[in-house]
Amino acid sequence: MENKKEIYEQLLPQIEALIDGEQEEVSVQANIAAALKEALGFFWVGFYNVGRDLKLGPFQGSVACYRIPYNKGVCGTAWARKETIIVPDVELFPGHIACSSLSRSEIVVPVFDKHDDVRCVIDIDSKELNDFDDTDRHYLERIARIMTENFYNT
Repeated sequence: MENKKEIYEQLLPQIEALIDGEQEEVSVQANIAAALKEALGFFWVGFYNVGRDLKLGPFQGSVACYRIPYNKGVCGTAWARKETIIVPDVELFPGHIACSSLSRSEIVVPVFDKHDDVRCVIDIDSKELNDFDDTDRHYLERIARIMTENFYNT
């Protein structure tokens, strides 16, 4: 099996192609979630969109929470801090919102618009402890920038 870096490197041009010319946010998010889940086999991959709260968007995996308040749980905290958060053990994250008891570790990456406002977050969960690292952070933040530059730049 290829290493994670090689998988992400192959995935980046695919994600750029999926976004190119597309106007529908739901479609873009759905295909990115599917591409990430298929390529890397994560337990849960999806988007939460910014509104009054974070609202569940397209995802791949088991059922999920509909809404997450600002600055609550990993997703709400990443939104509030405007930064990627890696959680090696969700049980140790203060205020973790357990949408699935099978989730053991998590990474959440904010996606910004051209005004540096968070538009959505990419939320990825694993059944394994400590499954996310700086490689995931680097490439998922690159995917978030691709989304900003090619979709949320209007």
